Amino acid sequence: MIDDRGDRPATIGDVAAAAGVAASTVSRALNNPGRVNARTRERIERIAAELNYVPSTQARALSSGRTRTVALLVPDITNPFYFDLIRGTQHQLKASGYTQLLVDTEESADVEAEALDRLRTATDGVILTASRLSDEQILTTARNRPVVTINRNAGTVPTVVIDTPTALRQAVDHLTALGHRRLAYLGGPVNSFSNGLRWKALSEELEQRPELEIVRLGPFAPTTTSGGAAVEAVLNARATACIAYNDLIAIGMLERCRARGIELPEQLSIVGCDAIFAASFCHPPLTTCTAPIERVGQVATTMLLAQINPAIGHGTTRRHLALVPTHLTIRSSTGPAPVSAPQR
Repeated sequence: MIDDRGDRPATIGDVAAAAGVAASTVSRALNNPGRVNARTRERIERIAAELNYVPSTQARALSSGRTRTVALLVPDITNPFYFDLIRGTQHQLKASGYTQLLVDTEESADVEAEALDRLRTATDGVILTASRLSDEQILTTARNRPVVTINRNAGTVPTVVIDTPTALRQAVDHLTALGHRRLAYLGGPVNSFSNGLRWKALSEELEQRPELEIVRLGPFAPTTTSGGAAVEAVLNARATACIAYNDLIAIGMLERCRARGIELPEQLSIVGCDAIFAASFCHPPLTTCTAPIERVGQVATTMLLAQINPAIGHGTTRRHLALVPTHLTIRSSTGPAPVSAPQR
């Protein structure tokens, strides 16, 4: 066999020409061997090996309708909350023979929508984390491909929800047991499903506790840089304890209080949400609402694979909602209520 390709990689056309068959026959022999007679298939496989032919992933996708790739969309890849989530989805996908494509949507619904449009034919399914899209946009996406959402309930789309309200109720129990009666909630992005869920849980607690006050402050960007403004808002509200939308805001508050000379928890108690790895190393260590985040990623991936291919989903019954439990982890950022609220 004469090979005059030089350094150029072999194409399916090269294999077809050398074997004296059509390119479509080569494709069938390599992707659906049962559809080609044994002698022809063996000749094509031998020539492909001699030419070091590597089938194109895109070509396989076109012929099989599968890319064996799943996209994971997250609002902010620099947020440590997503580290364990990414690890959970990655391990579960790898075990099932899938590749993960990670997309940072930059807390933007427009960026998220554009990414989904571009990924339409490049992936077999999508996991949307804390999606900023409208319910209708998510439902439209789910009509075109398998979708699972995390911390974002949108109609009939399968979703994994972290049961933060349970940990928040424990946080309120903890703070009231310490003598706090005026609390502040430092809200996150206005279009965040988790933010609404957390405030709803706190509002329900307020209805059950007539002796308690909870004031809603914000919204604040879910980053440490919001900590300074959050501290000032709490001081203005004259609250003795606060619950932040996430650990990043809370950690930023710890830094601001240290700079302001506000003693923690003697003058102010702070609770975070998410239990990122830094929460136990900051000063003081942060009391926070804790969930098994890596497990969240695994559950979401299993639910998605059950849609893509029930065999890969190991016969898992399709679920519309998976609720992942949480608990409060108590550390040194919370303590007994001071006699009076901290001064500005």
